[in-house]
Amino acid sequence: PFDLHERLTQLIAREAENARRGLPARIIAKVNSLVDREIIEALYAASEAGVKIDLIVRGICCLRPGVPGVSSNIAVRSIVDRFLEHSRVFYFENACQPEVFLSSADWMPRNFYRRIETAIPILDGNVRERIISELLAAPLVDNTRARHLQANGKYHSPKLAKRERTHRSQFEFIALAANGHDPQKKKGAGKPRYPEVKLAKRPF
Repeated sequence: PFDLHERLTQLIAREAENARRGLPARIIAKVNSLVDREIIEALYAASEAGVKIDLIVRGICCLRPGVPGVSSNIAVRSIVDRFLEHSRVFYFENACQPEVFLSSADWMPRNFYRRIETAIPILDGNVRERIISELLAAPLVDNTRARHLQANGKYHSPKLAKRERTHRSQFEFIALAANGHDPQKKKGAGKPRYPEVKLAKRPF
């Protein structure tokens, strides 16, 4: 809780260094808000070093993605649906040795410097893979409720291509919960409460 800002900056810088060395590098972060200037500058630097960065930011985002020479490898999406999601998850590829953190903190100065926040590493490999393949993968392929932040600061909701299958991340979460975390598990008799959905393959 006392060096969260410094540690995050180091983790982002490590991905940038890995990219410069030709090693696998990737950052995915799911937060409510992204405001902190130093974190944004670190993400810009990592982007231009070759790190692919996906940010799932539900609310305020002061970073501009897709700006040539600044943030060309960064994509930002916001998802607001039936449930108000409040999770913060950080993924760092770390040269094929991925690290995943769950956190209480948004990437804002108030969270880093004026509150007691924490981030915990997920050490269990099975739990870590489940977080990656469920909690992070579903929002990255959501094409129903996701709005994409453009370089001009405006949000855009892409239109589905003809015959493109819809993905709605919260429906996938509902299906997982209803089926005891097994999307292939058969339900009992009676009409299902929620629509049947198939989880998308992990996109990274």
